Parts: sequence; structure tokens; C-alpha cells
Amino acid sequence: MKNLADMSTPGPTPVIYDTDPGVDDAMALYYALAHPAIDVLGITTTFGNVTVKQAALNALYLTEIAGRRIPVTEGVATPWVKPGEAPPGHIHGDDGLGNLPARQPVASRLDPRSSAQFIVDMARSRPGEITLVAVGPLGNLSLALKLEPELPRLLREVILMGGTVLEPGNVSPVAEANIWNDPHAADKVFTAGFKLTMVGLDVTHRVILPLSLFAAIAERHRHPATDVLHHAVGFYANFYSSLYPHVAQIHGCFGHDVLAFIYLTHPGLFKIEVGRVRVATEGLAQGQTMMNRKDFIDFAQKGWGQDVPLTQVCLQVDAPACRAVLEETLMADWLRGSRPARVL
Repeated sequence: MKNLADMSTPGPTPVIYDTDPGVDDAMALYYALAHPAIDVLGITTTFGNVTVKQAALNALYLTEIAGRRIPVTEGVATPWVKPGEAPPGHIHGDDGLGNLPARQPVASRLDPRSSAQFIVDMARSRPGEITLVAVGPLGNLSLALKLEPELPRLLREVILMGGTVLEPGNVSPVAEANIWNDPHAADKVFTAGFKLTMVGLDVTHRVILPLSLFAAIAERHRHPATDVLHHAVGFYANFYSSLYPHVAQIHGCFGHDVLAFIYLTHPGLFKIEVGRVRVATEGLAQGQTMMNRKDFIDFAQKGWGQDVPLTQVCLQVDAPACRAVLEETLMADWLRGSRPARVL
């Protein structure tokens, strides 16, 4: 495995993190803050695992207890078209972080801009430089496209955790939750012309992370941030272990959102296929990410022409290497203001 500093691009990659924290979102955030090849410029929040207001509060809390001050914005609160769904408190906890028993007070305040406006402002100020990593419903990015139609050329790339091609869905037999939560916004993103990579259930269901790993990380740092992460992952692992016997064997959870950042830093751990992706917006297949894997056929069904841009889709992953990268990154000395006391 390569050393952390041996990345495919020189210097840290500037990133906007679009998220709905969420336990695996918190895992991904701390990976991004810990990794020397990532520079988190801002966090844009959306509804999904929790309400957008709770998502914004969680982003502020997670960054401040980790000793970071990063702009956080509040974004879209509902889907574009379909009715909104209740947040899945049974998966992430009602607060999104496994129902923390207490929280430290934080002084950080939200950036007054909307998430979509923040994305546009940052992309305009640094054209061609910024990668947007989106791990929730895609309403913020689709709204940003409305504000700035040139956004696909202003962003360096978009990496999203969402969708599935071959693996069964997790909110229906064919749909993954992030895409299903706002399918109209997702289809807009897939057809906009971004340099786009989809990190979906085809790979995230291959990477199972044991709770014992996060216990070891918390023991290594003895810091409020890793204590919160350990607590949250414990709740998350209980859910997944109750659902999947093979996950219960190690009392763990799927990596999901953190895989989008591991793709950013270690793309060689993934095998991709390139094709045109569309999203079903109605009916029983709502939220399904459909990939044309036979581009040589001129289909009678409209909507699959050459005008639909290509998407890179991750279909295989080196799961043991991903776990090793995550462990190495979060075990490193990345936290500020370490203190001996355990505080949730």
C-alpha cells in the first residue's frame, strides 16, 4: 500500500463537502480532516439522514470539537418534486450521531449563504480547482447548477456516494437512499456534464468496518472527537449487525460515505466502468440509477443518446486496502487540542 503522502495529485486537493451528517458522514468528515492530501474548504449541508437544520448543527459540532473552524452552510430542506421522507432515526439516531448523551457547547456559527450559493461562489473564485464530494441527496448541487449553468466547467470534478448498478438497493430493491431521497435532483446532476464519479452500493457494501477499529482509534487519541465517532459508530453498527448476519460476525457497519473520500485519495483501489447514467424519477423504480453498459446499441427508448454525458462508476473495490487506509489515516496525529478526559 502506498504511503499517505504518495497520492496521485501533488499537494492537497481543495474540497467542498456536501453532506447530511449522519454517522458515516461523520466518519468521512474526519477522514477528510485527517488526510494530508485533502483541504476541506467548506461544508454544505442538506436534508437526508437528518433534517437540514440538524445536519448543519452536526457539521458545526463535529468540526469544532476536532479543533477546526470551517465554513458550514445550511442548504435544501426538501426534495425538488417528491414528498419528503422522515429521517431514519433508527439507523443514525434521532440526532444523526447515535443519540449523543450530551454535547459540548460550540461557538461556531453558520455561514449566512445558502449551500448552493456557497458552492457557486467558491467555484467561481477558484475555477477548475475544487472537487465537490457529495454524500447526501443532491439538491444543493442541482440548485447550484440553476444559479450557475457553467458549474460543470468551474468544478474540477464531482465524486458522489450514491446509487447502485448491480448491487440491490437499500430503500427499495433497486434504489439507494441518497438518490431515492431526491431523484429529480440526482438525474439533473448525472446529465449536467460534470466530470463525475459514482461511488455506490456496488462498492460500499463490500467494505465492512468493525466497531473495534473505532474503539482503537478512540483509545489512541483519547479525544472528544474520536469519542463521539466511536459512540456514533456503535449505534450504526448495532443497526447493521441486526440486519446482516455477515456484518454481525464482526459487529460492524458499511463504510458508505467515507469511500467517496478514499476514492479521492486512492483511486487505484477501485475498478471503474464508464457509461451513461440516468435516474428513474417515478414509480416502483424511483431512485434507481440505470447505467447503459451497451453504448453501441441505438436504443428505441429516448434519453440514452450521445448527448447524455459519461459517468465513472465504481464497480469493484479492494476492501482490505480501504480498511487499512482508513485506519492509518485516523490513527495518525491529526487532531488539535488533545485532552486526556473522555467527553461525549
